[in-house]
Amino acid sequence: MGNPKGVERDFDELERRRLKAAKLFYRGLSQSEVSRRLKVHRQSVSRWHQAWSKEGSPALLKAGRAGRKPRLLTSQLEQLGCGLKEGPEGLGYGTGLWTTWRVADLIERQTGEKFHPGHVWRILRSLGWSCQRPIGRAIQRDEPAIRRWKLVRWPVLKKRPAASSAH
Repeated sequence: MGNPKGVERDFDELERRRLKAAKLFYRGLSQSEVSRRLKVHRQSVSRWHQAWSKEGSPALLKAGRAGRKPRLLTSQLEQLGCGLKEGPEGLGYGTGLWTTWRVADLIERQTGEKFHPGHVWRILRSLGWSCQRPIGRAIQRDEPAIRRWKLVRWPVLKKRPAASSAH
């Protein structure tokens, strides 16, 4: 089951709890008493006791990192960040829009690691990149004329409430 989504485990606290259990085992307390005192499930205490009986307290130390090791090193992620800043045109793409397929291609070119485009967004997120779409605006857009229309022409065209309905 684990923790609720978004709640991280405190591995140091978990290790402290297991080592407390080892001290209680050493003092001769039963597994059920250890379970009650530490407020943990009896099956966990049973596993801890079995490990403690075979190898002692070192068996209850934390195992290190949880989960799979990352496929990209920190230096490779930094290199990827630089490649992303250069833009997709640097890879020969016609537009300046990064897609997950293009980022996957960049990762494979730089590191030799293949990633499915559907998973690339996690790497982008870890680098601080977010999903953004370019604003589609015409090249001929006349900003001063638009500003003038909004300030002068639009107030004239805008409907106002009738004088009889005003409070």
